[in-house]
Amino acid sequence: MISGTTMLIAHLGVPTESFRAPLIYNPWFESKGIDARVVPMGCEAEDYPAFLPLLFRLRNIRGALVTMPHKVATVALLGVANPAVLMSGSCNAVKRDADGRLVGDMFDGEGFVRGMRRKGRDVAGSRALVVGAGGVGSGIAASLAQAGVAEIGLFDTREQVADELAERLRRQCPGLGIRTGSNDPAGWDVVVNATPLGMNAGDPMPVDVDRIDPAAFVGEVVMKQAETPFLAAARMRGCMTQIGADMLYEQIPAYLEFFGFPAATSDELRAISRLTY
Repeated sequence: MISGTTMLIAHLGVPTESFRAPLIYNPWFESKGIDARVVPMGCEAEDYPAFLPLLFRLRNIRGALVTMPHKVATVALLGVANPAVLMSGSCNAVKRDADGRLVGDMFDGEGFVRGMRRKGRDVAGSRALVVGAGGVGSGIAASLAQAGVAEIGLFDTREQVADELAERLRRQCPGLGIRTGSNDPAGWDVVVNATPLGMNAGDPMPVDVDRIDPAAFVGEVVMKQAETPFLAAARMRGCMTQIGADMLYEQIPAYLEFFGFPAATSDELRAISRLTY
């Protein structure tokens, strides 16, 4: 039930048809008796710079979840950027502080790393390839760097985007080995598809799956379906895999803390989720 006292969390991005977060947050709010709801808002990229500041003029706005294609554009609209935002150059959570400033943080990467650890895979010392250096890919790369990977490979069809991310990581993590320019997965311990490939039927594979080491950990950010063709192919090679929804479940507790809600665990969220495909 939504009433005149309900606090809103905007879920910003396009297309909204692929959004899964409301099916996790809203059942949790309901189960805890919290008068708040996540509401999808399909804001177009050209309208976003004007829309976000106006959104936070609402009296009943608690915060915003930010997804494609707005994660990078959000950074320039913030009054305060937390360290993960500065490192990744992208933002997926926004709130307003007591002084009216927009405060941003980035939790995609934390969710991905938590998901790996939940499956028993150690991040420290590994070599990770991240394909896609946009909003979500940059967040994952930053968190992998903070978690202690020995080397990271960055690939994006927009070479400048990958190079700029590499430079930010070098400034923040001077001992980190960084390569750019290749999406060849051979020899990497972790392979991440952080591109939209897999959203639509017939999309090409983000990497040559036949060159992935069967011992590698392979992750995905696409959430339109439970298992994308890319993950299915990696699983058939013997790889341990992580679906996009796993990253979501693991990062929501951090989001809830950021917005000032009671603590939750990923197990609690999974138990009450209405997520379906």
